[in-house]
Amino acid sequence: MYDDMTMISALRMLSVDAVQAANSGHPGLPLGAAPMAFALWKDRLQISPNHPEWPDRDRFILSAGHGSALLYALLHVHGFAVTADDLRNFRQTGSRTPGHPEYGDTEGVEATTGPLGQGLAMGVGMALAEAHLAARFSVDGESLFDHYTFVLASDGDMMEGVTNEASSLAGALCLNKLIVLYDSNEISIEGDTAIAFTESVRGRYEALGWHTLLVEDGNNLDDLREAIDEAKQAERPTLIEVRTQIGFGSPRVGTAKAHGEALGEENVTLTREAFSWEHEPFVLPDEAGAYRKAYTERGDVLYRAWEEKKERLFAAHPEMAARYDAYFGQEGPAKVELSFAKDMATRASSSVVLNAIADKRENLIGGSADLAPSNKSLMEQRDSFTREHRAGSNLHFGIREFAMAAMANGMALHGGLRPYCATFLVFSDYMKPAIRLAALMGLPVVYIFTHDSIGVGEDGPTHQPIEHLTMLRSIPNMTVFRPADGKETLAAWDYAMDHTNGPTALALTRQTVPELEGTGADAKRGAYILHDPKEAQMILLATGSEVQLALEAADRLAKEDIFCRVVSMPSWEVFEKQDAAYKEKVLPKAVRNRIAIEAAGVFGWERYTGLDGEIIGMRSFGASGPGEEIYEKFGITTEAVCQAARKRMNKE
Repeated sequence: MYDDMTMISALRMLSVDAVQAANSGHPGLPLGAAPMAFALWKDRLQISPNHPEWPDRDRFILSAGHGSALLYALLHVHGFAVTADDLRNFRQTGSRTPGHPEYGDTEGVEATTGPLGQGLAMGVGMALAEAHLAARFSVDGESLFDHYTFVLASDGDMMEGVTNEASSLAGALCLNKLIVLYDSNEISIEGDTAIAFTESVRGRYEALGWHTLLVEDGNNLDDLREAIDEAKQAERPTLIEVRTQIGFGSPRVGTAKAHGEALGEENVTLTREAFSWEHEPFVLPDEAGAYRKAYTERGDVLYRAWEEKKERLFAAHPEMAARYDAYFGQEGPAKVELSFAKDMATRASSSVVLNAIADKRENLIGGSADLAPSNKSLMEQRDSFTREHRAGSNLHFGIREFAMAAMANGMALHGGLRPYCATFLVFSDYMKPAIRLAALMGLPVVYIFTHDSIGVGEDGPTHQPIEHLTMLRSIPNMTVFRPADGKETLAAWDYAMDHTNGPTALALTRQTVPELEGTGADAKRGAYILHDPKEAQMILLATGSEVQLALEAADRLAKEDIFCRVVSMPSWEVFEKQDAAYKEKVLPKAVRNRIAIEAAGVFGWERYTGLDGEIIGMRSFGASGPGEEIYEKFGITTEAVCQAARKRMNKE
């Protein structure tokens, strides 16, 4: 039979051996934090290794992703599909045990972590998702969803601003199913955290509305279990500060050297002796097999009990069964059919589409960073999610853009919900790290980015996005749409809701734009011919609000016998996915005279304009003034397009 200390030593030495085999990694956190992780996983974490996607499982996020060796050891010991060979291949190319946890690569990894702070913020999103689903699937005092989100966070996580943003909102919303185990070892890469971090973390979390607890000795299993049990009974989210020693049991205990490098063979030997661990690297005692077997059987019992409850509730309440199918993907996407005749800003047409989708997609959830009236991102027939009313699906993130994006990732990871979030395009800068993780994990988050150009006008250069489209377009697996009018906005939303393996950003205007003739569903191909004379001598490419300039210029130039094809190009990424024949049809190589028009930074357009082409856009920051005057000031006008075309055709 196994004993707890044997299993904890197993977790510690598996982690140390993995790091040593790779000669790379972070042994310090696993050595210090293994007891708290084991205290949680042994009998306080409700999961099923044989059913890793069980919707009502507890979630465990290692926000301190650099300690990944501990997570892989936990998964191996507890019966998930992480083998001893996987541990031997830690940090090796193509292994299932990469340097930081990667969602989708390793069974049981709930989120990609490593960029500190984001794991905890995603945990807030997961806890919000649980609270919402628990309310939506509740009847007669019983809910289909009733689970916890646990996060293991480090001192480094607590220094990151996104942690405070998300924790502040978690406290305001009273997300009591969120429990954070704070590995408080007071060491970071540069040494003692006191050189830069002297605050009372528990005091801060109390001010944020959290329940807080302290475990003085991180090796005391009884105290750890008691704290977890108390946290589960709290009516607020809970922070459990656990005092640990980084590198516990090794010669490097309590030092920065323990943090981010292999211990070395001699120190590994001494660490083995400290734990009286007589087994070879990656070899576990026989009792570990008994523990794994009992653990997987326990998980099977938990899963079957939930399945039986689900069947019972569905039989008694068929409407709940239908809702479950809609939330968890058993029904196909609901298509929206709309017509647009009135000129309006694309942020306004986006609102029309969003609300039409909301009428058909009950699991749509989202909101804005305190800009819903400007972003037009409110679902008008839906209630707001509050601490008192968790069935609401309009979210109010406050002015917390980074946390908003990270929480949206958490909601998408949780499953059952389709999240969106909104702010001004210029503030996508604040969200970039979380957007990048969404793309890396392949999460179908939708970003509503309004006020998309110098057309913002009077708010000036601080609020006029210049380089932001380029930034978003540069992210692998990211799709960006900048629609020209209502019909293209509908197509962009349609694409976003069908696209399930990556995020989509919608860049939308503040100012009114005309509803153009000929636009529509072809926008879902990324680029298409909007105006085409019989023998085009030149191609004008444009996105968003500048498509109308291209059309006006083409009409004016035709009277001068300069014939231009106009290509609306709302999404570079989608266009690049088209086959070669379609791309050649839209942008034939033989037509080398090309002009691109976009009221944003010019970087990147060279791939479409070529060596002979020209780009009309922004090469500086903007300025404050009425939007039309700002377009004139920076030369993004119909006449500027015409002048460029005449010059190319040697007619000026």
